[in-house]
Amino acid sequence: MINPAKHSSRRRAYVNASVVAPAQGLDGKGGILIEDGWILDVGPKVTKDSVGTSATVTDCKGLTIIPGLIDMRVFTGEPGTEYRETLASASGAAAAGGVTTMIVMPNTQPVIDDAAIVDFILRRARDTASVRVAPMAAITKGLNGEMMTEIGLLREAGAVAITEGTKPVASANVFRRALTYAKDFDLLVVQHVEEPTLSSGVMNAGEAASRLGLSGNPGMSEVIMLERDLRLVEMTGARYHASQISSLLSVEVIRAAKARGLPVTCGVSVHHLVLNENDIGAYRTFFKLSPPLRTEDDRRALVDAVADGTIDVIVSGHDPQSADTKRLPFAEAAYGAIGLETLLSAALSVHHNDGVPLTRLVEAMSSKPAEILRLETGRLAPGAPADFALVDLNLSWTVEEDVLRSRAKNSPFEHRTLEGRAVETIVAGESVFAYAPR
Repeated sequence: MINPAKHSSRRRAYVNASVVAPAQGLDGKGGILIEDGWILDVGPKVTKDSVGTSATVTDCKGLTIIPGLIDMRVFTGEPGTEYRETLASASGAAAAGGVTTMIVMPNTQPVIDDAAIVDFILRRARDTASVRVAPMAAITKGLNGEMMTEIGLLREAGAVAITEGTKPVASANVFRRALTYAKDFDLLVVQHVEEPTLSSGVMNAGEAASRLGLSGNPGMSEVIMLERDLRLVEMTGARYHASQISSLLSVEVIRAAKARGLPVTCGVSVHHLVLNENDIGAYRTFFKLSPPLRTEDDRRALVDAVADGTIDVIVSGHDPQSADTKRLPFAEAAYGAIGLETLLSAALSVHHNDGVPLTRLVEAMSSKPAEILRLETGRLAPGAPADFALVDLNLSWTVEEDVLRSRAKNSPFEHRTLEGRAVETIVAGESVFAYAPR
């Protein structure tokens, strides 16, 4: 830990702000003092007068300081399909959205299923990314759902969890073995919860799908896989995380599992908190997601579950797709939407419009994912890395293609005006993004 008494020319203070740091119980006026990439002090005692001439001071009147966001579900195209997204371009979008740590998925070419590829991702990120990057590795070789990867070696190389990314492990026996081995290495297992034979439809099953003449994916496909997985968690005792849930029934299943004391957590994409199946409108493919957007009742249940802590984390589900794979008939278009740059702003709409406390939203995107993944970031405390964002909660901006920093532009919030955004993002004490209206 850095000694606060030691003077450094790199000592900086951000004062006269609101500070929201749920893990430290901070929610009020204050500031933050940093030096050489670490936090020295944070809270109401950090003022212009208290730091005097020992630090460079930034007045943050009207702004809110929050821990840097940790996005637990980011897809990139590196290695293999860099035309979709690179670690550098994704990190630029992340920084613009107040995200200081990206957790990248193993769905690359080649798949992140070997310690050497984990090492490549970490090295490449150090060379090119402006935010922190940590990979999840594959559960099975080639994401084929059959032969397990070397879980211990992957963890040793730096993988923070194992997952199949966009699909579940369909074989109950393979998944049971993966949970058993993961428990031995105290490694989190992350599952995409959709029963493959029930989830082939391209949007939520129901009246809206029938009206559009599209095949339906019922919410029960999610519940069936989730129920199966939780029985296997009960057998093995492994730490389990459902990467994205999308329905009222899934919320009830997770709530019951937690009440039974199972080591279970779950996430939701910000798209599912803000949008519903009706937003698909006239076959708008930027709204084609996996799992699909569901009913307004489901959306409201997800919002309530975030508010009461049943849903632990909010993710962007950032999945860049090229124009060629999105400008197709809805049934043929690729799944996925970008979301790094809009994660915070879209989540703030749940605060502004649905009344979810700001502290809970910040927790779900910072300290809670850090706790689940055993990371040292995601908090504002003396001795912690100086990763944080300055946020204007009331700044309105419009999502347009020319302002998005991602290589791909498939945002479901295209042309939409959002309220609130990061105006500066700091990683390891260095500014990696400053907002300049265009």
